[in-house]
Amino acid sequence: MQKGLAPFATDGRGGIFAQPKVLPMRIAQIAPLYERVPPKLYGGTERIVSYLTEELVHQGHDVTLFASGDSETSAKLVPCCDIALRLNPSVRDALPYHMIMLEQIRRRVDDFDILHFHIDILHAPLIADISDRTLTTQHGRLDLPDLAPFYAVFGGLPLVAVSSAQHKYLRHANWVGTVQHGIPRDLLPFRPNPTGGYLAFLGRIAPEKRPDHAIEIAARSGMPLKIAAKVDRVDQAYWESEIRPMIEARPNVEFIGEIGEDDKADFLSGAEALLFPVDWPEPFGLVMIEAMACGTPVIAFRRGSVPEVLEDGTSGFIVDTIEQAVAAVPRVTHLDRAKVRASFERRFTAKRMAGDYLKIYELAASKSTQPLRLRGREKSLHAVPGLALELTPASAGPSAV
Repeated sequence: MQKGLAPFATDGRGGIFAQPKVLPMRIAQIAPLYERVPPKLYGGTERIVSYLTEELVHQGHDVTLFASGDSETSAKLVPCCDIALRLNPSVRDALPYHMIMLEQIRRRVDDFDILHFHIDILHAPLIADISDRTLTTQHGRLDLPDLAPFYAVFGGLPLVAVSSAQHKYLRHANWVGTVQHGIPRDLLPFRPNPTGGYLAFLGRIAPEKRPDHAIEIAARSGMPLKIAAKVDRVDQAYWESEIRPMIEARPNVEFIGEIGEDDKADFLSGAEALLFPVDWPEPFGLVMIEAMACGTPVIAFRRGSVPEVLEDGTSGFIVDTIEQAVAAVPRVTHLDRAKVRASFERRFTAKRMAGDYLKIYELAASKSTQPLRLRGREKSLHAVPGLALELTPASAGPSAV
């Protein structure tokens, strides 16, 4: 792995510009503490943090992961609680543990070139003086009205979106890039011929995920439906009053419950199609690319990121109504599952995701006035004699905004 700045490039007029690339980088990945990294069961954000962390380590970077103590990683692990908070029955309030994590980060902040946060907004006051060498990936929904006054105060916080659809809810935020999720290429095996003869629903039992629509689509299309999903405490009443009675009234619907990574491959690859009938501004929808990795097409409602993730007519069908979804069910059998898998490999691998993030890391580090390691010495890029930098958002690659 080459260290230090990459070779210089000229501007065609005799000037010299640096290719701002410092390898290996010292990177902190800061994960939520609700699930371990990677999760044993459900947990999209923590899963992505794991895939990104492992790929960065594989590429030779010095990565430190701040996460729950039961996390498994090839990076340096800084445990911020004993076990994932959701799996600890003695934990009633997650906030103190996240404050403990932020204190550990504060004490070690000078150990890193880039600090990459995945914990929503908790860290914003802490990093005000070093925000130029931080990134915050927005994994969740951004249409909530309480976020507008927050970003009116913390408008300089460098943000990364996981889909372009997120931008419209915070148009004046400091977006520095858009990086769609990716998973390891060989994580989920491709299956050219499904054997289960069922439709699949994978995720959470929650109103915005519309499992009721999935049940109706399956009933009207005459297909069996298997639901593998967790029920959070906040959604317990919705489960008991609406979804559980629907399942019990339909013999073609089977509720499996929450499944782990070991069961996901068989569940997704055996399905004729994944139903993704979301009714909210979906930030990304990790399960869509997991299904695609198995070669399983997706029938999804046109919400949030869906048109960015699916290639309509190739990796699945994008619909606007239940009627259109029902009509799409028999059509998925005519899709080439090898092309579904190819769409995944071309667009949604962890290697591609890590590469996109590294471009943004390097651009942020080159602009930072904070000390940065160059060839083993503490220097600032802006203090290097004769070094001219001309950086634009385009320098971060096609994913920059």
